[in-house]
Amino acid sequence: MMKSFEIYNQQPELSFLREPTLSFGHGQTTADPRDGLMLYGPFDSRKMKGQVNIGVIGSSTQRRYMIEYLQKLHGPVLPSETARPFFPGLETAFGIHINLDNIVEIEVSDNEVNKYLSYEDGNQRVHNLTNLFADALARYVREEERPVTLWFVVIQDDIYKFGRPKSRLPKSDGNIKLGLKKKQVQGNQSLLFPEMEELRDAYDFEINFHNQLKAKLLSEKIVTQIIREGTIAYRHLEQDEKKIKQLAVFDSAKAWNISTTMYYKVGGLPWRLGDIREDVCYLGLVYKKLNDDPNNRSACCAAQMFIDSGDGMVFRGNIGNFFNPKTKEFHVSEKDAIDLITQSLEVFKEKLGKGKYPKEIFVHAKTYFDDKEWKGFADAVEGKSKIIGVRIQSSGAFKLYRQFSFCVPRGMMMTVGTTKAFLWTKGFVPRLQTQVGLEVPNPISVEITRGNADIKQVCKDVLALTKLNYNACIFADGQPVTLRFADSIGEVLTAGKNITTGILPFKHYL
Repeated sequence: MMKSFEIYNQQPELSFLREPTLSFGHGQTTADPRDGLMLYGPFDSRKMKGQVNIGVIGSSTQRRYMIEYLQKLHGPVLPSETARPFFPGLETAFGIHINLDNIVEIEVSDNEVNKYLSYEDGNQRVHNLTNLFADALARYVREEERPVTLWFVVIQDDIYKFGRPKSRLPKSDGNIKLGLKKKQVQGNQSLLFPEMEELRDAYDFEINFHNQLKAKLLSEKIVTQIIREGTIAYRHLEQDEKKIKQLAVFDSAKAWNISTTMYYKVGGLPWRLGDIREDVCYLGLVYKKLNDDPNNRSACCAAQMFIDSGDGMVFRGNIGNFFNPKTKEFHVSEKDAIDLITQSLEVFKEKLGKGKYPKEIFVHAKTYFDDKEWKGFADAVEGKSKIIGVRIQSSGAFKLYRQFSFCVPRGMMMTVGTTKAFLWTKGFVPRLQTQVGLEVPNPISVEITRGNADIKQVCKDVLALTKLNYNACIFADGQPVTLRFADSIGEVLTAGKNITTGILPFKHYL
């Protein structure tokens, strides 16, 4: 194994990083989010408590499923296996409750949904389905006065099944063949009928219900949580008692996840990092190609920024020739790099940093930084902040084994130089008495490629950032939050042409 690391200046050295703690209500800390919420309440327990305003959109059946589920969340949800922690109830864990008699409801009829689900053309199918929900939500925001902080979008399982890329309807005489040919979509000439021109709009969007709906709602700043009916109402939908029993195992985990996301999206912070490094900003770069042509270089660049509290913002950069077909890597131009970092500095100062620039900016990416883009980054922070570039990648080059009942512990670090280490973000967790992940874990590679920093501190930060996924209530993720959602954010930002968005909180993309 040593031969693999001869290119570095020192022998590999194994060390263990203590599990990062999280801070909850009353300034109390612990490592497991569920322990902290049950014992101390959320971090924002003083700021965010009491009744929250919720809306539900979907057909009458789906809305009923959702409201029944929300009612259940107000009481304890017990696990079917003792190994899984029970959910104590929404108000007990988070200090909030929903007035079930005052939920705003919007009807999306089954007839309309089923009509568009029968469209064979995927672009037409998903475009029309998302419009059913997006148009109704936008209309409510513009015309109604009752405020709604979070909308639950409850969809039939078939919308999920046939609302994804490459999804195909089964052959049926009831399918509707409505759409345009490729030449008609790509051509600039006017089509014969006005109705055909209207069909063309659908091809400006990606065939993905989730991403397309999120993208269409960005300009209205509408916060949503998309829920499949099978997630919350499997007892109504399934006939097989064995399958019902299998699904029931995850009841408490679902309750924790949905409630945590709800609390975050209505404006509360469930937890924050316990070991605070003040005035430090973490920036994850987001890239997404605009089409599947392997030789096309056009891509959208964006960034997701986080601070120690867990607060996050997303802002879209420019579109340019950022993709290199030979190296399969993305690199922004010097000018675009300046724009991107300048935006992040000003957002931090105005919204997150209490009027000050960050002392340090750590830029996380999956690739190396080239000279031009790094010059742009360095020029943008000159006289304001210190900037450090960190390359983080999954690594399958080797595994570590030990003579023990469980695999290596999460937090194990192997340094192979002054600027590079392998970090195990998955592995055995003593608190859980099991491991995170089903297989012998692979490490992630953490390398300081630009600027100067202590590699051990960088790994500590990365390990801590794996605990800031508010889209789930789990012990930790395998990736830091700066990169965990990079692909999905890029897909939302490029789900359609001319997507308009400002600088928005991270919750709009989850």
